[in-house]
Amino acid sequence: MTPRLHGLSPDTRMHIMVAGEALEAGRVDVAESHLASASASDPQHPEVLRMQAGIHSLRGRSQQAVSTMQQALAQRPQDALYHNTLGTLLGNAGAFDAAIAALRRCCELKPGLAIAWYNLGVMLTRCVRNDEAVIALQRAVALAPDHVDARALLADMLRTRGQTVEATMEYRKVLVEQPWAGQAWWGLADLRTTRFNDDDIAHMQAAMQQPRASENDLIAMGFALAKALDDNGRLDESLAALAQANAIARRRQQWDANAFSKGISAANQAFLPPLAAAAEALGKEVVFIVSLPRSGSTLVEQILASHSSVEGAGELPDLPQVLGEESRRRGQPFPQWVHAMQPADWERLGRRYLERTAHWRRQRPVFTDKLPNNWMYIGAIRAMLPGARIIACRRDPLETCFSCYRQYLAGNEYTRTFDDLAAFWRDFDRSVCHWHTLHPSQVFEHEYEQLLADPEVHIRRLLDFCSLPFEPACLSFHENQREVRSPSATQVRQPLHDTARAPRYGALLDPLRMALGLLPWQQGDSP
Repeated sequence: MTPRLHGLSPDTRMHIMVAGEALEAGRVDVAESHLASASASDPQHPEVLRMQAGIHSLRGRSQQAVSTMQQALAQRPQDALYHNTLGTLLGNAGAFDAAIAALRRCCELKPGLAIAWYNLGVMLTRCVRNDEAVIALQRAVALAPDHVDARALLADMLRTRGQTVEATMEYRKVLVEQPWAGQAWWGLADLRTTRFNDDDIAHMQAAMQQPRASENDLIAMGFALAKALDDNGRLDESLAALAQANAIARRRQQWDANAFSKGISAANQAFLPPLAAAAEALGKEVVFIVSLPRSGSTLVEQILASHSSVEGAGELPDLPQVLGEESRRRGQPFPQWVHAMQPADWERLGRRYLERTAHWRRQRPVFTDKLPNNWMYIGAIRAMLPGARIIACRRDPLETCFSCYRQYLAGNEYTRTFDDLAAFWRDFDRSVCHWHTLHPSQVFEHEYEQLLADPEVHIRRLLDFCSLPFEPACLSFHENQREVRSPSATQVRQPLHDTARAPRYGALLDPLRMALGLLPWQQGDSP
């Protein structure tokens, strides 16, 4: 009997072990049913609490997950696995600094635990600390050469550097050893240079029948299969594969569109009338690029990062982290504490953000922060960093929502249904319109389709908005070999071209059109 199960009855131990296996496979319903009996008899046992924390996390109850795991860890402070679990849950809750600290503690307590090094690599990747992430992931692979997720993530790192051939080879090696490795299949799909053939489709379909495939594998393979079917013109089958993958993800947690919309309204209202802010020039070093995913934000960053004065930092977690720190300090969630803030408080937060991001100004004076969901915090940006510029990237709503639906966006639960996607897009639209109306000189609305129609004119407008002189390199952005840390990494290394896909699907996308309030497709609609 494992020491972690000491004190439990044989029946409870059995339920705990089955629940643990189910959680490992991502099968939250099975885990929940088995844990119910254990919780009834031993609700405060640390192993029961650890399993309960995992269920909370998979259900989207991030704060409950962390709190429950902290109760378990308090009983076993020297248990490395408990620190590993806490680190993972903190990361799922967006508390990346605390997650990294917990995982480093785990690695200190048990240096041979490969999963901890892998989880540390994941968290460092999310914090755009890629050099450190590679070291952690290499350590995981050295300890466990069959750790396919670590190897797939290392292949992702090759992709960010533009090494697509090497990344392809690594994904294929993983699949030879473990054909149901969903992350490897999705990695190949997300390269966008790989065109899947009939053999690939057959192999994916067979792999999805493997009992060893976890729910995470099935979701990732589902998105890859949809891409393969699309490549081969089997569009109705592609949509069916997407529906199945999104349905599996949605079984774990459902998006509450009404609650989210109310939260956005509260965040916007909290900054009305416009608040007394930090010193006016604070933040002139940063350009925030906000958007829905798949709206051309990586392209805008690539254009700006081709300028000699701009460092393209990618999707930085620092703004939400700074706001989260203030929420914990005040014991209230954002935006409830906004009304209590004074100009000196906003300046403190602005300087904290600049301190956290100083790394990105070592080589060039200006940097971009393109975390998409920062559109939710435009009011806070304006108060903390009045000198910052904010570019809100827009793309045709049908193309945007369909592209989000097709993309494996872990943790973005609003992408699972057309209705939720449409509601999310409307919240983005009204929020950006609101802030552009209030601050037209600091919030710029960029249209992807306008850039396609007249690249030089709109690239010059972007540069003018950022107070940057024109440089020809910005027109040949696709030649820039910088690391690109987003799903569009391969696309932005190609000359500008239209990536619209919705017209190919015709009336098949009418349910999404209806959700967005658009007219049904008609024969003869232009591609």
